[in-house]
Amino acid sequence: MTTTLTTTGVTGESLSRRRVALLRAAYGFVGVGLVVGRWPRLLDASDLPRYEGTTLALLGGMSVLMLLGLRHPTRMLPMLVFESLWKLIWLGLVGLPLLLSGDLDDGTSETLVNCLFVVPVLVAVPWGHVWRTYVVARGEAWR
Repeated sequence: MTTTLTTTGVTGESLSRRRVALLRAAYGFVGVGLVVGRWPRLLDASDLPRYEGTTLALLGGMSVLMLLGLRHPTRMLPMLVFESLWKLIWLGLVGLPLLLSGDLDDGTSETLVNCLFVVPVLVAVPWGHVWRTYVVARGEAWR
């Protein structure tokens, strides 16, 4: 018998303990990775070009929300969806075309490698649950 945990999703659907543990691992993977890789640079963010500083601040905020996902794995699922979407969009529209044309520079190559770390997140996210909870489920009233 599979032990389940009740989610806070619109559908009232349950996820197995194994799936919840996998989600927590994904939040930890992304959150700790961002803390280790980005937080040390935050102190010097004011010296960076505008877009680099903005991106660094965004990733700093994301890291806090990812770590919050360790405590609330189903409530924070939109963060893992966002993480997956931006990386897949970047890979498809920037990384892959540059790779195929042979125009990757060192910085873009680094971003390409970093974006490939989306694979464990893609595996951890219960995409059927995401679909049923956020796409096809009836939304909240506007009033």
